Amino acid sequence: MEPNVSIAAMAAQLFVRDDQVVLDNGLLKLTLTTPEGLITGIQYNGLDNLLELNNPDLNGGFWDLNWSEAGSSGTRGSFDKIDGTEFRVIVENEEQIEVSFKRTWDPSFEGKHAPLTIDKRFIMLRGSPGFYSYAIYEHTEDMDAFILNETRIAFMLSIQKFHYMAMADDRQRNLPLPEDRLPPRGRQLAYPEAVLLVDPVEPEFKGEVDDKYQYSCENKDNKVHGFICTEPPVGFWQITPSNEFRTGGPLKQDLTSHVNPTTLAMFVSAHYGGEDLVIKFGKGEPWKKVFGPVFIYLNSVSDEKDSILLWGDAKEQMKKEVQNWPYSFPASEDFPRSDERGSIRGRLFAQDRYISNENIPAKGAYVGVAPPGATGSFQTENKGYQFWANADDDGYFSIINIRPGVYNIYAWVPGFIGDYRYEKAIVITAGCAINMGDLVYTPPRDGPTLWEIGIPDRSAAEFFVPDPNPMYINKLYINRPADRFRQYGLWERYADLYPDKDLEYTVGIDDYSKDLFYAQVTRKVGENAYQGTTWQIKFELDSVDQSGKYTLRIALASANVSILEVRINNPEANPPEFSSGLIGKDNAIARHGIHGLYWLFHVDVESSLLVQGLNTIYLTQAQNESALHGIMYDYIRLEGPPPINLPKL
Repeated sequence: MEPNVSIAAMAAQLFVRDDQVVLDNGLLKLTLTTPEGLITGIQYNGLDNLLELNNPDLNGGFWDLNWSEAGSSGTRGSFDKIDGTEFRVIVENEEQIEVSFKRTWDPSFEGKHAPLTIDKRFIMLRGSPGFYSYAIYEHTEDMDAFILNETRIAFMLSIQKFHYMAMADDRQRNLPLPEDRLPPRGRQLAYPEAVLLVDPVEPEFKGEVDDKYQYSCENKDNKVHGFICTEPPVGFWQITPSNEFRTGGPLKQDLTSHVNPTTLAMFVSAHYGGEDLVIKFGKGEPWKKVFGPVFIYLNSVSDEKDSILLWGDAKEQMKKEVQNWPYSFPASEDFPRSDERGSIRGRLFAQDRYISNENIPAKGAYVGVAPPGATGSFQTENKGYQFWANADDDGYFSIINIRPGVYNIYAWVPGFIGDYRYEKAIVITAGCAINMGDLVYTPPRDGPTLWEIGIPDRSAAEFFVPDPNPMYINKLYINRPADRFRQYGLWERYADLYPDKDLEYTVGIDDYSKDLFYAQVTRKVGENAYQGTTWQIKFELDSVDQSGKYTLRIALASANVSILEVRINNPEANPPEFSSGLIGKDNAIARHGIHGLYWLFHVDVESSLLVQGLNTIYLTQAQNESALHGIMYDYIRLEGPPPINLPKL
């Protein structure tokens, strides 16, 4: 869809000047400062520059990071726009240009920059309507301990040109202007990212909430997003063909594109996970990682009325980039080619004798390899690489293009609680093709299901998500059942729906999709005062087996600075039958995520606590310092004692 350019003009060319470097292949010109490696110009399709350079805070395109001194708490530290100190030409011919902007760690940087050596690379190929960027981060034995909170590549696009954002077929729209977010046009809500547009430049946005987290998505779906300019019709797209270098696994959520207009490729962040996802380095700890390459793709059409076609073309280009992964052209030896990688395959079953006497093919299971760790550790793993695939309907999986290294196999199966981890480490070598054969996951289970609430899928999406307060809406998500949770301020609706007492749910009568609020949050009881909430789960037992033990399984889809307490038939029991202790900092409720990190708890319930007839489980979220404490349930199940005649495994 790009303009016609003669083949001769498409040869890649490099122009080096005193303070800038220009890469040109006839389709576009990419201008960077030297030796810093900051992107100051992208010229394409008659537009002198697609980037915004007038923003006094952040402008152009750049790699950056946020870091803290060792021992710091929280997830915010010092901002570091990564300026290179050494420029090098890595590859220069008619087919490809690759340039490097490197900052080698020096003790004189102490306190000013994160103790890392960072090599930023940019690649332009002949005839390609875009460019690639990747970076090699390294921490060596002469470097101090520190914390890496976040790193990414960011592009600040022309405010005058780019207003229409697209990051999914059903999540795209015109966005307000950055000035609409500033007083007096905008009013900050519960946190700085959320702003009510009270007097926007364009009246169509009046009364809406703008919040960049409303456009987050899971890593597995975060492959292409960007903006469309209509005069002339040009698309700017950030394409990430692999998740191998992102932290937190396939369900980790992160930012995409949002107001300013801004397009991001996030690699490390604490979003939807909290402090568990920042990277903590010890003094002299050896570490090296390649982030990227990501592809910045540009496209165009001749008629403004066809502008929306640019999104469809960007999706097709994304598929091509995915098919071409791992790329063959990056010149760094730290980026292994396809023949330098390995693969594993196998078949996964779930074994639950209370469901079937036969092993059950793990349909749709997420199966992956990640650095060795405890069961479920992949969701907070942050230093290595991860590779994931979905099993087919019969449980067969194949994971390809795995970097050489030592890994564990991890998995979880929709419809079953808990996590699978293969007990032995797997060594991947260049060219290996490992057949794991049949693997069997035995999910936690002690007895038959007496009742269950929800679907074990690591999400609270099946529960009741309320309509938003009409004062705080994003029009994109109105009348969109699957995205109801993306509206601002839904936590405040709990008190609207339960003004006098907390939620009560009766098993066998109530419907969790209508009667179980999607998040157990605090209740506001004063100007700046909140109280914890206690939900009741009521259920009948025809009889109680006094010789056996019952088990309550509670899977959480999210927790944010919360304490979950469980009491059985006595709301005043002290201590409670179970307390989670203080858990979670994923902030998924405030950031419009229907899940954060997954938690699974097992509560032994002595038969003496239960009665024949009506029983009540009291679930208390005890933290009460703010409106944003809360948990989301994934699934709750009560199991009876195991029968004597259970079929043997």
